Amino acid sequence: MAETVWSTDTGEAVYRSRDPVRNLRLRVHLQRITSSNFLRYQPAAQPGKDLIDLATFRPHPTASGHRSEEEEEEEVVIGWQEKLFSQFEVDLYRNEAACQSPLDHQYRQEILKLEASGGRKNRRIFTYTDSDRYTNVEEHCQKMTTAAREVPSFLVERMANVRRRRQDRRGMEGGILKSRIVTWEPSEEFVRNNHVINTPLQTMYIMADLGPYGKLGYKKYEHVLCTLKVDSNGVITVKPDFTGLKGPYRIETEGEKQELWKYTIDNVSSLAQPEEEEREQRVFKDLYGRHKEYLSSLVGTDFEMTAPGALRLFVNGEVVSAQGYEYDNLYVHFFVELPTTNWSSPAFQQLSGITQTCATKSLGMDKVAYFSYPFTFEASFLHEDESADALPEWPVLYCEVLSLDFWQRYRVEGYGAVVLPATPGPSWSPVSSGKGCRVCWTVWRDSASRVPFTVCW
Repeated sequence: MAETVWSTDTGEAVYRSRDPVRNLRLRVHLQRITSSNFLRYQPAAQPGKDLIDLATFRPHPTASGHRSEEEEEEEVVIGWQEKLFSQFEVDLYRNEAACQSPLDHQYRQEILKLEASGGRKNRRIFTYTDSDRYTNVEEHCQKMTTAAREVPSFLVERMANVRRRRQDRRGMEGGILKSRIVTWEPSEEFVRNNHVINTPLQTMYIMADLGPYGKLGYKKYEHVLCTLKVDSNGVITVKPDFTGLKGPYRIETEGEKQELWKYTIDNVSSLAQPEEEEREQRVFKDLYGRHKEYLSSLVGTDFEMTAPGALRLFVNGEVVSAQGYEYDNLYVHFFVELPTTNWSSPAFQQLSGITQTCATKSLGMDKVAYFSYPFTFEASFLHEDESADALPEWPVLYCEVLSLDFWQRYRVEGYGAVVLPATPGPSWSPVSSGKGCRVCWTVWRDSASRVPFTVCW
């Protein structure tokens, strides 16, 4: 017989699904392998026999003379939040006095219906759903580390009271509007819920009662086979992961009769039919279309899209200063020249400007006039030829510095010109005839990318 290959990776796996979680189906197969006392038993070798008889390893019969196959092996298909009662719960809820909450009374009625219809189908495998008491206690007592004697910190103790549960769809604080920004007298629960990431989460445990024969229904024999957690974003956490092509998981019980069990977990959720997938795609397409229309209604129609094959140039600039000139009361006259081929600007666009007259102030050995004069313009280029040799000519910015004397006469102090840069680059300041004018602007290549850069001239 081939040796069983066990799966030792019991860590959790995370999946994401857009399908409703109610369609999730898991098949859990549980089987008893052997008992340790079988392996401890070594019969005396009989004369003429060198091997142990295989009958030695047969399971011991029960008091009735045989052992039920249901006790040895069980397979159950479980849906999301499907409740399967354990023998302990059946014995507990039979007694009406033990029912305290409405959920307990509901379980009692379901158990009575099961017994009237022939009893429960499962024996050892059962489940704890998100509403059960076990889920609350398990989350509250969950350890943060692997230490045997863990001492919870202050943060762990406070976080233990935070329940990551699906919130009820009702107003906060007894009907107070949620749009209120400031809560002047927050309650303790309000503070706790708003200072912790509270992702709505549902939990489900698939359990197994591994008690000896005739002793089912004891809490000490309960073992967790699988933990399922699903949040509102469709993230499914499974611990341990689905078996798939890996070997089965193993559980070795403690006590005098140490028994070995193996189990597998498989995802047997039914695949969607082609008609259902097509209908789902239509629904998503309609949903995304409505959402796009909603966003468009919020943005409005004030934004103008760039025509296909066209380049829109936006220039936002500022005439900063001028220095090194002989006379006072300076001002700058500038204009933009567009190439004659394929370039255009709106009819209302003004491609020239004049700064205010500015008196100079001494800065070291020079006199500086600070203008801080902003300007803006836009232009469009229609790219008809997309070949590499057909690069467009670029607009040129011309600048003229003038001064105003006491007699209101105008003098030209200097000229300058610079081609608007087509790509982002560093700042630079050319100087002509010992005099210069410093102009800074920011250019956006088009309305979509809007890559800014600054050039000083």
